Amino acid sequence: MKAVINEVFYGVVEQLMEEGYVNLDSYFVDGTKIEANANRYTFVWRKSTEKNKTKLQEKVKQLLEEIDEIEAAEEERYGDADLEEVGEGKKIDTEKLKEAARKINERLKQNPEDKQLKKARKKLESDLIPRLEKYERYEEVFKGRNSFCKTDTDATFMRMKEDHMLNGQLKPGYNVQMGTENQFVIGYSIHQRPGDTACLIPHLEQVRAQLGTLPKKIIADAGYGSEENYQYLEDENLENYVKFNLFHKEQKRSWRKQRFRVENWEYDKENDEYICPANEKLEFIRDTHKKTDLGYVSELREYECQNCSGCQLKSECTRAAGNRRIRVNFTLNQFRDQARSNLLSDQGRKLSIQRNVDVESVFGQIKHNWGFRRFLLKGLDKVNIEWGILSIAHNIAKLAVL
Repeated sequence: MKAVINEVFYGVVEQLMEEGYVNLDSYFVDGTKIEANANRYTFVWRKSTEKNKTKLQEKVKQLLEEIDEIEAAEEERYGDADLEEVGEGKKIDTEKLKEAARKINERLKQNPEDKQLKKARKKLESDLIPRLEKYERYEEVFKGRNSFCKTDTDATFMRMKEDHMLNGQLKPGYNVQMGTENQFVIGYSIHQRPGDTACLIPHLEQVRAQLGTLPKKIIADAGYGSEENYQYLEDENLENYVKFNLFHKEQKRSWRKQRFRVENWEYDKENDEYICPANEKLEFIRDTHKKTDLGYVSELREYECQNCSGCQLKSECTRAAGNRRIRVNFTLNQFRDQARSNLLSDQGRKLSIQRNVDVESVFGQIKHNWGFRRFLLKGLDKVNIEWGILSIAHNIAKLAVL
C-alpha cells in the first residue's frame, strides 16, 4: 500500500475530473489534528534533551579531567587526546567517550589493581556512554520537531480540540492537511508540524506532483496567511483568497478606534517615517531579517520614536522603559492588501462562505459521522495509507449519493 496509495487516490480524483464533478477551479484548504495510536505519556521534549545532554557533557569533562590528574605522573597521559577535543566550547560525542574507555582498558591491562581507573571505566561504560547514546538517538528522531512520542516516534505532541480531560492536554498526533472541491477530497498530506502555516507549500507541491497542475484559486483561513505562503501563490500565478490573522478584526469599528496600533498610524512614504498619536515621528533605524522553518527570509524595517520622555500617552502606547519601537513588514502588508481586496469582493465573500461548508463538512463526515478521531496504525507512512483509504472512501460515498 505504501507504494500505491497515492496513485490509487489520485486515480479516483482524475476520474472525478473526467466526469465533471471537479475541475480544479476552487481549492478549499484546511487542516485538522488526529491523535496518533500512541501512549499519551511517553513524551520526549527537545529542550529537556538538550539541557540534560549539556549537563552530561559537563560531567564527562569533569571525569576526563580526573583521569588526566590520575595519569599526570605517568609517561603516557590517558585521556589527553579526548580532553583536547572537549575543551571549552567543544562538544563530546559517544565516539570520543568510547575512545577514552578503550585507553583506560589498555592502562588497566598494565595496572589491573588501579581502583580509580576501574571506577572511571565503570562510570563511562555503564552510565555516561549509554546516556549520551540515548540523547544522540533522540536528536536524530526530532528532525526539527520539539517533541516526539516513544511508542510512535513519528508522532508529535499537539493540542487537540477533542480533549477528553478538558484541560488542553498535549497529545501525540499528526496534522492532516486536506483540500476539497464540491466536497470531494482533491488532495491530502500528513505533517508532523502542529501549525498549519508551514504545511501549505509542501501540501500544494504534493498535489502538483500527482496531478501535474495546481488549482486556480486557493481559499484558506487565517492560519495560512504568511508572507512565505502569499509569495508562493504569487509566484505560481494562483488567485489568493487566504485570510490573515487580523482580517476579521479589521472589519470591526472598534479596530479603527485602537489608535496605538501601528496599522492605524499615518505613514509618510516620502520621508520613510511613521507619525504616532502624539504627533511624534518614528524614524527608520535599521533592517532586520527573519527566517522561517522552510528557509524563507523576511525583511522587517525597524522604526523608533525620537522622544517619548514626558509624553502623556506613553503609558497607553508602550511598556518599554525607553522610546517606542516598531517593526514593519512592508512586503507582507502588500500581500495582505491584495488578499483583503480579493476576500471583500463579491466572489471572495462567496468563496469564504463556501469554504465553511466545503472542506469543514468533509472533516465533519470523517471525524463525527464516521467516528474517526484516532489513527489505528503507527508511523508516518502507515498513517498516510490510512488517511488515503478514508479519503478514497469519502469520495466514493459522495459520488454514490450524487
